[in-house]
Amino acid sequence: MDRLDCLVADSADPLAPRRAAFSLPDGVRYLDGNSLGALQRRVAERVQQVVELEWGHGLIRSWNDAGWIELPRRIAEQLAPLLGADADEIAVTDSTSANLFKALSAARGLCPDRRVVLTDDANFPTDLYVARGLAELDPRLEVRVVPTAEVADHLDDRVGVLTLTHVDYRTGRLHDAAALTRAAHEVGAVTVWDLSHSTGALDVDLEAWGADLAVGCTYKYLNGGPGSPSYLYVARRWHDQVSTPLRGWFGHARPFAFAVDYEPGPAASRFLDGTPPVLSMAALDTALGVFDGLGTEVLAAKAAALTQTFIDLVDERCGDAAQVVTPRDPQRRGAQVSLRHPQAEALCRALIARGVIGDHRPPDLVRFGFAPLYVRYIDVWDAVTDLAEVLNNGHWGPRTP
Repeated sequence: MDRLDCLVADSADPLAPRRAAFSLPDGVRYLDGNSLGALQRRVAERVQQVVELEWGHGLIRSWNDAGWIELPRRIAEQLAPLLGADADEIAVTDSTSANLFKALSAARGLCPDRRVVLTDDANFPTDLYVARGLAELDPRLEVRVVPTAEVADHLDDRVGVLTLTHVDYRTGRLHDAAALTRAAHEVGAVTVWDLSHSTGALDVDLEAWGADLAVGCTYKYLNGGPGSPSYLYVARRWHDQVSTPLRGWFGHARPFAFAVDYEPGPAASRFLDGTPPVLSMAALDTALGVFDGLGTEVLAAKAAALTQTFIDLVDERCGDAAQVVTPRDPQRRGAQVSLRHPQAEALCRALIARGVIGDHRPPDLVRFGFAPLYVRYIDVWDAVTDLAEVLNNGHWGPRTP
C-alpha cells in the first residue's frame, strides 16, 4: 500500500461526503473520536440559535414553541436505527454513569433472588464504581470481577446481571455481545451493555443480540459534544416490569399533573427524570442528523477497513518499535487501535505536536480512534508517516516545515 492507494480508497468511500459536515482544523489528523467526536458546523449554528433566539427571545415559551419538550423523544428516534432498537425503548437523559446505575438497579429487580453482578477486569472503571455503589445500598449484592477472557465460564445460577463494556477502552478488544447475551440468558441472568465505545462506529443491533438493557454516551462517535446526554435502552419485553430508583417529573406518566404520587411513564420514558439540559440536547439532536440514511453495517465496514489499514502500515513501517495490542481479527476489535510503547505518554505528545491527535492511557498505551464519518484513509497514511518518523528516526519534536 502506498499514499496513492489511500487517495483512491478515499475517492471510492461511500461515507466521504459526510466529512464535509464536520469542522476539522487544517493540518490535523484527528484520531481521538473515541474520546470526543468532532464538531459539525450545523451544531454550532444550532446552539447559537437556541441561545440567542429560542432562549434569548422566546424565553419560557420555547419549551413549546421551539419544541424543547420533545427533544428526548426526537433524539431517541434518531438513535433507534443506530442501536437496532425502537424509539420507545430508548430514554435520552443524564450521564452514562447515572443511566448505568438506573439500568443495573432495574436489571437487579428482574432477578431479585440472584445475588451476583458479574463483570470483567477490562470494564471501564466508572462502570465498576457504579456497580459497587449499588452493592453498598444492597448488602446482599456481590459485584464479581473476573478475567475478561473467562466471563462465560463464570456464568452460573448465582448470577443475576451480566454487565460489560462492548469495546475494551484500553485495547479495543470487542466482546461477542450476542453470544454472551445468549449465555447469560441460558443461566437465567439479564444483561446490561455499555455501548459508549461502539455506537456510531460499529454494527450495534440490540434486538438481534437479545439484549435486555444498555447504556451509552453520545459524545464519542455520535459527536454530540462534551458531556452530551447519555441514553438508556430497555427491551420491550421488560417495559411493564422494570423500575428506576431515580424518579423525576419527566419520567412521570403525566408530568404536568404535578401529582404527589409517582406514576411511571410508558415504555423507556419512565427512566427520564429531571428537566433535560436543552443546550446539549439541541446540539445532540442536530449532530445525529449526519447519520440519516446510513446503515450501521456501512459504518462498521469503514471502521474495520481504517483500523486494518493502520495496523498493516504500522507493521510495515514501524516494525518492532511499537506493539499492536488490539486484536488483528476485525470481528474482535472496535473502531480503535492501541499501541504499546514504554514511553507512551511522550510518544502521544510528540504525535500531537505533529498534528496527529490520539490519546494516552497509563501506563504504556497510545490509542487511536477511527471515526468512520470523517477519518480518511489518507489521514491514516499521514498519521503512520509521522509515527514512523518519531519511532524510527527519533524526531520527537514538531514536524520540520
